[in-house]
Amino acid sequence: MKRFVFPLVLGVVGVAILLSLALWQLRRLEWKETMLAGITAQIHGPVQPLPPKGADTRPLKYTPVELVGGTTGDDLLVLSGQKGVGAGYRVISAFETGEGRMILLDRGFLPEADKSQPRPPTALIVQGNIHYPNESDRYTPEPDLDQNLWFARDIPSMAARLKVEPILVVAAQVEGDTQGISPQAISISGIPNDHKMYAITWFLLAIVWSGMTALLLWRNRR
Repeated sequence: MKRFVFPLVLGVVGVAILLSLALWQLRRLEWKETMLAGITAQIHGPVQPLPPKGADTRPLKYTPVELVGGTTGDDLLVLSGQKGVGAGYRVISAFETGEGRMILLDRGFLPEADKSQPRPPTALIVQGNIHYPNESDRYTPEPDLDQNLWFARDIPSMAARLKVEPILVVAAQVEGDTQGISPQAISISGIPNDHKMYAITWFLLAIVWSGMTALLLWRNRR
């Protein structure tokens, strides 16, 4: 009887732990899908005017806004790439609204071959979303200011560089001269959601553990 107790206990405990991990991932999946649905609804919500100067816009992340004004001709290039096109840059421009406010505008993707093309001031009507991307960490290289090349969208540093308010609007639709820049609207596609895969993995491991336990018990009968 002693030959069965230890493998049986080990098997039951192991399966219980693996099943609890799988169920936890399913709860995380439900939470993540609810969060993504909320973000999607906010991205495609009603268009609003730009919040007043000095207002805390961080709680308004993803809020749709409309801008009427124009670029100043000053911009920053963030190293990027686009499927089917190749390497290129996100163009972050200083944008002056009709009320005289200066903010950051993420105009979208510029192919590498068009980097040297002139981008003088141009009038634009923009529909986009307020955004505060979290792209920098301790491994992100410092921007190459001589080449005007950045490796992440760093709102405070970029705003200081262009001498504008630390507010970023990511363009979704642009009316006017786009100067070869393709808007890249905010979407949830870049937000990872791997909880279903993790849950399946834990369930499969629980099945394997059960099978190994059964095999061990069968062998101990001999």
